[in-house]
Amino acid sequence: MIDFMKEWFLDSHNQILLLGIIIAFGTGIICGRWLRFTKGIKEEKTVSKGDSAFFRGFRYILSNDSDHAIEEFTKSVQVNSDTIETYMALGNLYRSRGDIERAVRIRQSIIMRPNISEKIRLRVLFDLGIDYSKAGVLNRALKTFLKVLEKDPSNVAAMQEMEKIYEELKDWEKAYASRLGLTQHIKGDHQHILAHYLVESGKISQQDREYAKAINQYKKAISIHKGCVDAYLHLGDLYFENTDYKKAVSTWKKIAYVAPYFTFLVYGRLEGAYLKMGNLKAIEVFFKESAKSNADAHTYLALARYLYNKDDTKDALDQLDKAIQCSPSFWEARVFKGKIILNHDMHQNALSEYQEIIDHLDIPYLRFQCNQCGFETKDLKWKCPQCKAWDTIYLIEPPVSCLSASNQDKNGKIALPMNRRTE
Repeated sequence: MIDFMKEWFLDSHNQILLLGIIIAFGTGIICGRWLRFTKGIKEEKTVSKGDSAFFRGFRYILSNDSDHAIEEFTKSVQVNSDTIETYMALGNLYRSRGDIERAVRIRQSIIMRPNISEKIRLRVLFDLGIDYSKAGVLNRALKTFLKVLEKDPSNVAAMQEMEKIYEELKDWEKAYASRLGLTQHIKGDHQHILAHYLVESGKISQQDREYAKAINQYKKAISIHKGCVDAYLHLGDLYFENTDYKKAVSTWKKIAYVAPYFTFLVYGRLEGAYLKMGNLKAIEVFFKESAKSNADAHTYLALARYLYNKDDTKDALDQLDKAIQCSPSFWEARVFKGKIILNHDMHQNALSEYQEIIDHLDIPYLRFQCNQCGFETKDLKWKCPQCKAWDTIYLIEPPVSCLSASNQDKNGKIALPMNRRTE
């Protein structure tokens, strides 16, 4: 066998054949490596091209130029369709422009991919829930956020979105349950929000004439948050509606102690209840006590009305002057004073009052403002329509002439905490 191989290699023709085989094999290896190298270069150029489009799109986002950002991100995914981050950015841009349908399609296409990680899938699923919520498809949004929570029970963002949806749907019991869940993950004061959910549930029960249930809900709200003014108001209203005037009066009066800032909300209610009880002397005592402890324009006006109804015109006008001194733009007080002056033929006083009114025509009164986002409204709301925060809207303070100096700073402004609550 060895002799045969020696003879074969010594043959010149066989040597040429062997050399050709070796050369062909070597050439094949070299060509293969070259092809792989050139292919890698092309892929790098493609990725680089996609990356540059992505970064240009990102710069446009920073410049708040959504149109050009969408254009660049679209180029990026055309070059490299594997970049999920680009698709996610595109979906967010379409949503910001109100093109929810296209945003939803992008999210769904990402979720359908078999090779994405569970973390990415949950992120996209959450974004899909936001899309549905923005589109007003609240039930579908709820189902989507529930899927997120099934995979990630501690996802606070999903819990918060669900709470917002329950508020929109006025499903206060589920909103209450959602907030209870959030208390396990978010530190801070949740009591006033829980109390408002109970009050809203109580209002529905009261409308349905389920009075016992409503009373329990209002009382539970007060036990959770002592400063829940809305609970006292509606509990008193319910007692009044059922002719239990003593309980109504007792409930409303508590506001003067837990939240004196909102005492003006009960003056008309108390007057009506005491009138039903035939005990107007009690309302006079309450008004005078309030004027001493909580000297604001509303208190003086309420006392003036009571005194005028007693035919005590002089004292009524004195109280109205105090109300106007507290707040020159308090039109309700000025109108009432004007009617008294005209009814008693006080012409000189009428001319003087008319001049005062002219001087203050450009000052609006009874405006409320959210101390969190600055939203202004003419009506008192317990939840800000703009930033959706509870218990952040307060009466814009009148001039401080009827407030104690201890509540004023060196500039004469009322010194109050940034996040005041009725506690």
